[in-house]
Amino acid sequence: MEQFNKILSNINDFVWGLPLIIFILAVGILLTIRIGVLQIHKLPLALKYMLSDEDDGEGEVSAFGALCTALSATIGTGNIVGVATAIAAGGPGALFWMEVAAFFGMATKYAEGLLAVKYREIDENGKVLGGPFYYIEKGMGKKWIWLAKIFAVFAMLAGILGIGTITQVNGITSAVQNFFDPNTEAIAFTLGSMKYSWAVVISGIAVTFCAALVIIGGLKRISKVSQIIVPFMAVLYFICCIILIITNITRLPGAVVLIVKSAFAPQAVLGGAIGITIKTAMQKGVARGIFSNEAGLGSAPIAAAAAKTKEPVRQGLVCMTGTFFDTIIICTMTGLSIVLTGTYQTAMDGSLQGAAVTTKAFEAGLPFSNSVCSFLLMICLIFFAFTTILGWDYYSEKCLQYLVKDKKKILMLYKVLYITAILIGPYLTISFVWTLADIFNGLMAIPNLIALFALSGVVSAETKSFFERYKSFRYKQ
Repeated sequence: MEQFNKILSNINDFVWGLPLIIFILAVGILLTIRIGVLQIHKLPLALKYMLSDEDDGEGEVSAFGALCTALSATIGTGNIVGVATAIAAGGPGALFWMEVAAFFGMATKYAEGLLAVKYREIDENGKVLGGPFYYIEKGMGKKWIWLAKIFAVFAMLAGILGIGTITQVNGITSAVQNFFDPNTEAIAFTLGSMKYSWAVVISGIAVTFCAALVIIGGLKRISKVSQIIVPFMAVLYFICCIILIITNITRLPGAVVLIVKSAFAPQAVLGGAIGITIKTAMQKGVARGIFSNEAGLGSAPIAAAAAKTKEPVRQGLVCMTGTFFDTIIICTMTGLSIVLTGTYQTAMDGSLQGAAVTTKAFEAGLPFSNSVCSFLLMICLIFFAFTTILGWDYYSEKCLQYLVKDKKKILMLYKVLYITAILIGPYLTISFVWTLADIFNGLMAIPNLIALFALSGVVSAETKSFFERYKSFRYKQ
């Protein structure tokens, strides 16, 4: 198993090498320039559109419902566990590069949402199918269908073997065990040298059962559940982090300085023995940032395509807010909590892993008892990860539907396999789970980024046309 993990790690290092990191940032920078840094001066308008439905829009769910479905998939273990693992591997400077990637990622997510609506298909029953596979096929031309299919295959695998199932349920069961049985005393069974407690077994079965009930109901049930859970979980976690930061406000300036310095001179700040370089900080920060907000992956536009709208730009703006909430706000809160409490040191020396790092930060920084802190984080992580499982089921099913069309038996078989992956997820190691997820994320990002680069002119033209009409409309009023 150790040898297999090493092979996976080498593949991950190759996939997430400098070429992909540069490509992701380059596409984000290109789009930022072509849309005129829209992610800054149009953010207030985007927030307004997020909460207001468009009259006579075509689609399956409201703009807010589509956003919540997308956020249900993006706001997950990446915001709690992902930030911790990024800092553990890349130092506090990884958070800086995560924020840089998120800023340009807002432009990327805007373009994804715009193209998803522009090139989507709506059948006679009002069912919507859209996403990178369609803006590759219809925007770039039929000769690029092979690229669309490659994206669909990698995205489907990411859903069932990586970001959608295993990482999420693994994070949930780890948090439950950390709260109820931190010393793994109530052993249910062992696999080799690994011991699994009843807390892991019971929580894993419970999550699988609840997920199955929602997944079988399809998009509208997923959207309905997401619209209730997503705002609640985001606000609860945000309040916890704000209390932690205010309680430790005197340490905040030093934490910010450490994050920035570690981004550019990690060995000077953290010591040469750590072995962290600028490349490592960038690699882990960008990779975990993409894992968290999914800008450039091509997942969010699958949900965006279902929004009730006639304006591609409008839904692009709504999509853009997803990256803002996910990384600029929530991941920043997590990273600051870990750094200003000094918990990043226990993550970097390997003393703690995954959710345990953020749990330790909450215990060290919040003015509550350790049991209360651990309980709060467990609840947040359960909600975050559970909704991600739901959102990625929708994404991966749409990818499969693109490949096999409406073959209901195959689609139902996939649901069964997806639910089975949730069931076995708790029994895989953290390093294996996250490495596998990173590999599939990187592989599905490549065809999507190629499409965004090729269609950047379309994004620019649509943006210009919309805001000319928008100004004219406001003038007439």
